[in-house]
Amino acid sequence: MTPSRRTCYIARVTDERPSFFARLFLAWIAYFRTLFDSEFAAGVARLRHAPALSAGSESEERPKAAEERRPTPKPIVLKEATPDAACQILGIFQREGRLVDFLQEDVSSFSDADIGAAARVVHEGCRKALDEHFEVEPVRSEEEGAKITLEEGFDATRIRLTGQVVGEPPYSGTLSHRGWCVTGVKLPQLTEQHDPKVLAPAEIEL
Repeated sequence: MTPSRRTCYIARVTDERPSFFARLFLAWIAYFRTLFDSEFAAGVARLRHAPALSAGSESEERPKAAEERRPTPKPIVLKEATPDAACQILGIFQREGRLVDFLQEDVSSFSDADIGAAARVVHEGCRKALDEHFEVEPVRSEEEGAKITLEEGFDATRIRLTGQVVGEPPYSGTLSHRGWCVTGVKLPQLTEQHDPKVLAPAEIEL
C-alpha cells in the first residue's frame, strides 16, 4: 500500500470506531513510526497523557452548549396598580352614573321593568363619564361575526382564543367580540386635601 493510499485509509477508518483489524493495522503502523519518528512519538505521548473524552460525556456536553446558546426568557414583572387612580375612576362613575349605588343595591326583589329603568339611568351617566375621561376604540376593526385568520406571532395580549385551541398558527375562527383598548386617559387633577377613597360623601339633609 502506497503512503497516500495508506493515509487515506487511516483517515477513513478514524472517522468512526475502527474494527479489530483496522486497530491492528493502525497499531502496526504506529509501532514503527513511534520507534523511528521522534516527532510522531512526541505526539503519541501527548495523546497518551491527554484526558479521555468518552462518547457519553461528549453527548452530554452538546445539550449543555445548546442550553448556553438558548436565550434566557425575560422574567415576568408584576406591576401594582395605583389604588388612588382606581378609586378616582370609580368615584367618577359613581358621580355621573350612580354605578356604586346600583351595584350595591339588592335587586332580587325588583321587577325587570324597575331594573331596566334604573339601568337606563346608570348607563346614560356611565357612558357620559366614559366619553369624557377615556378614549376607547375596538381592538379589531372587523364586524363581529367576520371570519378571522391569525398568523404566527399575533399579539396574545390583544387577542384571546376561545373554543378548541389545538395545533400551531395560523388559526382561523369567527370574531365573537371586537375587544376594547384605551388610547387616551383624561383624569382631573386632585388636590392634596382630596381623599380618592371617598367615592361619594355621605349626604345629610338639614
